[in-house]
Amino acid sequence: NVLKIILKEAYKLETVIFSIDDFYKTFRERKKMSKRINSLFLTRGVPGTHDTKMLFQCIKSLKDNKFKKLTIPKFDKSIDNRSSKNKWLKIKKKPNIVIFEGWCVGATAQKNKDLNLPINKLEKHRDKKKIWRQKVNSELKKNYNRIFNLIDKLIFLKVPSFKFVCKWRLLQEKKLRITGKGRKTMNDKQIENFVMYYERITKHMLKTLPKTADAVIGIDEKHRLKSIRFN
Repeated sequence: NVLKIILKEAYKLETVIFSIDDFYKTFRERKKMSKRINSLFLTRGVPGTHDTKMLFQCIKSLKDNKFKKLTIPKFDKSIDNRSSKNKWLKIKKKPNIVIFEGWCVGATAQKNKDLNLPINKLEKHRDKKKIWRQKVNSELKKNYNRIFNLIDKLIFLKVPSFKFVCKWRLLQEKKLRITGKGRKTMNDKQIENFVMYYERITKHMLKTLPKTADAVIGIDEKHRLKSIRFN
């Protein structure tokens, strides 16, 4: 009920909602990164695969008292690339509320020693020299920390455990196979591999954000709102 009231009141005001996903680097940029640093960077999602300069400037502009109209990019996951500019979100008026959402928002860097042991098969076989995870961690420490420091109030949606990330992603993909109308989908094996990219940071967030976020919303095993706690 509290969440419903907050959202209801928010929609009465000038509200802008966008996702960190919309700031993914283009496929071409990620391809270059995958060749230059590590092949794992071709897959979008982890810190380092977003255009942090554009994102930082966007949030700064939205918070600026001397607001000037701007456009927020849109990312089309069906083509794994940024949408054409005519589909970008146009903001003409300074918003009262900005809701910035997405996986890894608010995540913090790990200690270097915590990167030594691989957390799953993906890291063990495709990041043997720790180049990928070290770069991801470095991005969190610098560019992403700079962005997340602009957040006034951080709300963390806390899942019961990481295993439910995979379980719910499998369920989502099964629904897409039914309703996707020819859209390319992943099989169960591909999904299990895909969520490995997110395992390290998700588990770290589950340990740290319940203590540091301004509000923690607990999600139960059936994907329902379980609790709300304010820190």
